[in-house]
Amino acid sequence: MTKMRKGKLGLTLVASLILTVVVSACGNSGSSSSTSEAPSSSPATSAPAEGGSLETTKLTLVGVRDAQISSQQIIADKLGYFKEEGLEVTNQLIESGPDIGPMVSGGSAPISIQTNFMDIILKSNGIGVKIVAPLAQIAGTQAVVGGKDLVLNSAKDLEGKTIGIPSGADVKIAIDNMAKELGVDASKIKYVNLAPSDAVVALEKGDIDAMAAWEPFITKAINAGGHFLFSGTKSELPDKKGDVNWMSVHTTIQVTDAYLQENPNTIKAILRALNKASDYINNNREEAIKMLAPELHLTETELTDIMSRNVYGMTADDTFLNASNGQGVMDYLMSTGNITSVPETSSYIDLSLLKEVDPSLAP
Repeated sequence: MTKMRKGKLGLTLVASLILTVVVSACGNSGSSSSTSEAPSSSPATSAPAEGGSLETTKLTLVGVRDAQISSQQIIADKLGYFKEEGLEVTNQLIESGPDIGPMVSGGSAPISIQTNFMDIILKSNGIGVKIVAPLAQIAGTQAVVGGKDLVLNSAKDLEGKTIGIPSGADVKIAIDNMAKELGVDASKIKYVNLAPSDAVVALEKGDIDAMAAWEPFITKAINAGGHFLFSGTKSELPDKKGDVNWMSVHTTIQVTDAYLQENPNTIKAILRALNKASDYINNNREEAIKMLAPELHLTETELTDIMSRNVYGMTADDTFLNASNGQGVMDYLMSTGNITSVPETSSYIDLSLLKEVDPSLAP
């Protein structure tokens, strides 16, 4: 990938850069569709809100038809949490998550839900955007699945094996960290560039030994006869079973700098609604799955497995902060060419409104 100087990267190249890495966290079906028209906003007339009047009452929130990205967004709409805050929100769920980056940089998605990696990439390329809250830790859905004939006596047996993985996928962070911890020579693992859907087929046929991707493809591969090896947060490898810390990536809600300046009370209302949705998902998982499955085009069984790998919640803890500004993350993004310089954390994260909504959620 050609490297460009910061500030001179055109919209098309921004889209290309974002596609390389963000695809791994938010999914990509290869097509894009929308459940609503283009984003819109209308000024408020007299809509009271906690801490002040809403600057905008009618808006479009852009997300992804994906359990990792937009579960709270969908629940908040279906249970009327947005309406309780005086908001008329249109959920625009696109099929191809990486398309959100170009929408943000092009001005058509002033408020959206994607991942913290996307925001780092956007800011590095001169786009004014701020994360205003995390929504979920989704590293558990970035995983490696072995084929039905793959037998491992230790993680080191992965040396010489072939893993199907999309080029530039975030899950490579988990593979590299696993290798460092368990003494695996990562350079001896063979990689073949495969889209997740193609990797599922190749794994089932035995053309590859393992696949590395994200949900819902992980669950689909397991249901097709594969077996879970490890993710960013869990391992079933023979020499390491249980919780691990091999990767961290978060779903985030972000706004453009202009939207943040002009609509602080509206943003706080959205955060309150999404926080209610987070609580509902955690306390009423079965009911949430029944609501979400049709919207996400998944069976309830598939969605149950997928959501069990995510940790939903809006607390901006050390795990989130380290994932957003840790040297390992920045080194990875630099190595893939997705960023050409490391932005200051304060230039793409602003948790002040989240702290006003609930001081326990932000430092």
